[in-house]
Amino acid sequence: MSSDDPASVAWHALTTEAAAARLGASARTGLSEAEVESRRAQWGPNALPEPTQRSLLSVFAGQFKSPLIYLLFGAAALSFVFGHASDAVVIGVVVLLNAVIGAFQEGRAQHSLAQLRRLSTISARVVREGVEARVEARALVPGDVVLLEAGDAVPADARLTEAAALMVSEAALTGESVPVHKVVEPVAPDAPLPDRRCILHAGTHVAAGRARALVVATGTHTEVGHIAALTSGAREPRTPLERRIDAFGRAVLWGAAGLFALVLGLGVLEGRPLDEMLLVAISQVVGLVPEGLPVAMTVALSVGVLRMARRKAVVRRLAAVETLGSTAVVCTDKTGTLTRNEMTAVAVVLPGGEHVRVDGVGYAPEGRLRTSTGDAALDALPGLVALLHAAALCNDARLIAPEAPGGAWRTTGDPTEAALVTLVSKAGLDADALRAAHPRVGELPFDPARALMATAHAHPARFVVVKGAPEAVLTLCDLTIPEAAQVRATVESLAGEALRVLAFARVNAAGLDAEGGFDALRGRATLLGLVGQIDPPRLEVRDAVQACWSAGVRPVMLTGDHKATGEAIGRTLGLLRPGDIALDGVELAALSDAALAAQIDRVGVFARVQPAQKLRIVRALQTRGHVVAMTGDGVNDAPALAQADVGVAMGLTGTEVAKEASKIILADDNFATIVAAVEEGRVVYRNIKKAVLLLFSTAVAEVVVLVGALLLGHAPPFPAVQILWNNLVTEGLITVNLVMEPAEGDEMQRPPISPDEPLLTRLLYVRMAFMVPAIAASVLGWYVWRTQAGAPADVVRTEAFTLLAVCEWLNVLNCRSELRSGLSLSLFRNRWLLGGLLLGNLLQVAVVFWRPLGDVFHTAPIELSMVGWLFVAALPVLLVEEARKWATRRALRLRV
Repeated sequence: MSSDDPASVAWHALTTEAAAARLGASARTGLSEAEVESRRAQWGPNALPEPTQRSLLSVFAGQFKSPLIYLLFGAAALSFVFGHASDAVVIGVVVLLNAVIGAFQEGRAQHSLAQLRRLSTISARVVREGVEARVEARALVPGDVVLLEAGDAVPADARLTEAAALMVSEAALTGESVPVHKVVEPVAPDAPLPDRRCILHAGTHVAAGRARALVVATGTHTEVGHIAALTSGAREPRTPLERRIDAFGRAVLWGAAGLFALVLGLGVLEGRPLDEMLLVAISQVVGLVPEGLPVAMTVALSVGVLRMARRKAVVRRLAAVETLGSTAVVCTDKTGTLTRNEMTAVAVVLPGGEHVRVDGVGYAPEGRLRTSTGDAALDALPGLVALLHAAALCNDARLIAPEAPGGAWRTTGDPTEAALVTLVSKAGLDADALRAAHPRVGELPFDPARALMATAHAHPARFVVVKGAPEAVLTLCDLTIPEAAQVRATVESLAGEALRVLAFARVNAAGLDAEGGFDALRGRATLLGLVGQIDPPRLEVRDAVQACWSAGVRPVMLTGDHKATGEAIGRTLGLLRPGDIALDGVELAALSDAALAAQIDRVGVFARVQPAQKLRIVRALQTRGHVVAMTGDGVNDAPALAQADVGVAMGLTGTEVAKEASKIILADDNFATIVAAVEEGRVVYRNIKKAVLLLFSTAVAEVVVLVGALLLGHAPPFPAVQILWNNLVTEGLITVNLVMEPAEGDEMQRPPISPDEPLLTRLLYVRMAFMVPAIAASVLGWYVWRTQAGAPADVVRTEAFTLLAVCEWLNVLNCRSELRSGLSLSLFRNRWLLGGLLLGNLLQVAVVFWRPLGDVFHTAPIELSMVGWLFVAALPVLLVEEARKWATRRALRLRV
């Protein structure tokens, strides 16, 4: 065999003899075992490279990549240098906890993915040295002869040498929903992938018939291998959250540096000892850094992961949860994602013009046949009975009943024929009984060139049933010109509904002549009627699409089907709106990148697209500034899944290549689940913003209190250890639980979150403008008043320390909603937050009144009578924000 890459050979353009000669193999006897070993050494195993698994150490180390983490490390180092080892240890524990949580969650996601993988090993029937054997698919080499039949997975790319009524499902590779008829004859060298009818591709399945083929490419040299390579080259964009955290961290870094210089300078001007002010400055830098934010974000994302898992979505990468909240476009495959991937007969038209509609979807024989006047009565429609008999007889498919009650019906054979058997069963007829009563005595297998199939039957008299494309069947029928025109008009009408139309005819007192073929029946057939089929949309998808539009998310369909089919499905599901257009692969290829960018925001359907074009579409949308989610299940979806901001693969029907390229996997293959995931992503991001508001407003208020005290000539109100207690214990208990807030209910009525939106938005600054002065005024005012009243310094500091905690407890009620009153939201909506508040109160009592703990944190017992006054002093924090919310609701005329 030539050492050239098999991909460089146009195997589809070679005859079987030329292909065998090029491979140096016999199409009859196959290879010798020695030759197999030699070729395996040359070409390697018939397998794709295993995805690189990150080590536990690598996953753990990756959790530390954040400016906030770097700043915390710096603060810990400074604390240690200046003799505050306990402070350094506490900060280190916070950072370590964040890393452990993140690494644990990523490990869980990998475990969940492993559970979804198919564990069975694919095997193949081969002929070697003239003897048939079964081997593992990975043992195949170019030149091997493989034997295939209905139900088999195609183990490698192969050139057909023999084929009998061969139909192959290529949906995973090309997106075509209907199995493709395969033939031995070569095709043009420039034929596109879907039209290479003499080639079988790895990753596809035989739907019907038998085949013998020569393996021409294995492993990475197959079409699947080329797409996998294209997938690995796709750039995985950073998530919006990662970009926001980096920007936020840099801002905090500069703010901390400025604060350090300011505090140190003020202390020196006040004449305080340099070493004392260095410690105070360090403590304030630590206070400014929201240590709880990394943990809060990790917990928020983890909670989102758990909630999504309950809704059948497995998250492989933690940050992908939040990215869904920013998603502006969802690119979705059609077959098996928007549709059921089960052909269903939905319409029957008889020669007299009677229309019969068929209820039910899929292969379950449940549903009714209805005319315009009610249920279709078979005794009143003899023409319908004749057509149903033909549909059962000119057919090789069978239905298999569920093994257990409530189970799914299964089929053997071509999906189109399976839909016809289901139609027969819905009418109350038994296809197997009809076949037994009218045994087949001859057949003309489906001829793709003629788009016809015929079967002959001998009881009670000889007759022939013909099935095929309407135009082809009409050439055999005895019809007048007006009658034929009327049938063609009906066919066009059904095709406009995205139906695949089959025609049936019968020839009485006739048999089949192998030499005369279909032409021997010309002018002798009687038209029995038309059957329209469709791969029906999933029942829940239309509502999911509407939910996308309501949420400001634009759904776009990418399909391998024809443009007309894509447009019809797009209109049915609401993907195409007034002014939207559909493009097919040829039209897309003709567009420059600039022209595509100009049109892409109004394209609702892309049809007949190739893998590289899907990748181009996703990139074009990202160039327009959109955050893109891509759903799919096939090998042909994998490059775009990897390129998208969020790749979402199907867990049940999805290929392994697609799953490895994605960040989220839908365990139920339900498109509606992606809408629930988008909602969950928005909830997660909103909760993260609540945590940022709580943490940063408190941090800034602490700085204001410190600077204010120094400017007024007072000593710093809080020792460094009290600031750490406040940041890690008081804030930590409520922040971590604040991010578990349930949805407020309006998430899907809001526009997508802009990927350029910072963590601290204008609205958060406005809210902080109310919160920070209220907290600072309460705490600093109390501290100055009590100091001037002559109270002991350690008692005053403890009272201020406790008052700061009370202010935070009230402020967390403010942060639960942007507009809703904190008093109207029951704490029982978030029992975790209620528990955090109760535990925080108990720990604050312990740190003030339990001496072993109080000595460590420099607190002194305070009078119980003062506790009530501390709560009164903190009330402005709640009242000021309540007033702002009331004014905002009034201005917007909202009732919430």
